[in-house]
Amino acid sequence: MILTRALKKQLIGQILQESPHADQMTPDELRGLIALIVNRFNFRQPLSFSDRRKLIKDIFNSMRGWDILQELVDDEMITEIMVNGPNCIYYEKNGMLYRSELFFEDIEHLTSVISRYFGRANRLINEQKPIRDMHLKDGSRIHAVLPPIAPDGPILTIRRFTGIIPAMSALVENKTLSQKAAEWLEERVRAKSNIFISGGTGTGKTTFLNALSAFIPPSERVVTIEDSCELQLSQDNLVRLEARLPGPDNQGAISLTDLIRSSLRLRPDRIIVGEVRGDETYDMIQAMQTGHPGSMCTGHGNNPEEMLERLCLLLLTASQLPWEACRRMVASALDTMVHLTRTKKGQRIVERILTIEAYEEGKFILRDRFEYKSTQMSLMEIV
Repeated sequence: MILTRALKKQLIGQILQESPHADQMTPDELRGLIALIVNRFNFRQPLSFSDRRKLIKDIFNSMRGWDILQELVDDEMITEIMVNGPNCIYYEKNGMLYRSELFFEDIEHLTSVISRYFGRANRLINEQKPIRDMHLKDGSRIHAVLPPIAPDGPILTIRRFTGIIPAMSALVENKTLSQKAAEWLEERVRAKSNIFISGGTGTGKTTFLNALSAFIPPSERVVTIEDSCELQLSQDNLVRLEARLPGPDNQGAISLTDLIRSSLRLRPDRIIVGEVRGDETYDMIQAMQTGHPGSMCTGHGNNPEEMLERLCLLLLTASQLPWEACRRMVASALDTMVHLTRTKKGQRIVERILTIEAYEEGKFILRDRFEYKSTQMSLMEIV
């Protein structure tokens, strides 16, 4: 028997009619109620045991989960799910992209799933506010775009936070970087070098920052600042701060800039910012220059040189300082750059590690320390 969306919708309506507070039930209570309604429902033809079981599962996923996407969400090996309209769903697994055979029945089906999930988090998404972000309690990030901004149908991406905290030894074993490069970075962290990690989307910047943070001495007080809490540090003397998005009335937002300024009053030895992309860059650079050596941060960039230029531009926008002053500030604040990338086979690697030696005659003086080769990670001369 084909279990149509109309049938599921009819059953959900009956469930909500008999129990208006079904959304407040525990998962087991809701499953029990769904099973009761399904078993009592007068179907035109008898349902097999497998059909009943599937219908109960589908209805539960529609009411509490991600509907047809739930099986992808439940797969712990899948790190990202990308919905490009009702008939086009991709997912990332082991660093590679695959197209799923799943599909939504129509645009309305996909729209209702997005609206319902955001609605449960008290975040309104509609034609007037067609672009929305949301963070789940486990650190996963969700981004949705509705028509008319997305003319081919609603767009949805779910970037999952796996909770796995890889040690630097595991990254070495996976050939993300060499053992010598890992040991050199450990020395830089312990020596309180200000480190900036750059790379494209999905290259593993946060994962690498997590691994680097393990080298911070346990005696130091660390403050982490993030859009959503993904960093998992092992320090006892740790303060975690998380930005807050505006509520339904567009009030109550707490920005990264607010958090960085607040962190300076918390007596940190080091400040770790998950990612800078806006005005918070100025406050982060200032913190690195004024008594918080050993701070770390990440940002989006195609290569270290472009990342430095982007930081200068962000600093210029936030501070209105002269261009030359912005470049000198960045050069004096940052000591070490680590750039990550992803190969064609999906492997995440450290492509370059370099130090900022000086700023002279309008140019950053950079020195490559390690560079990835296709055959191996080779150690360049270190003085």
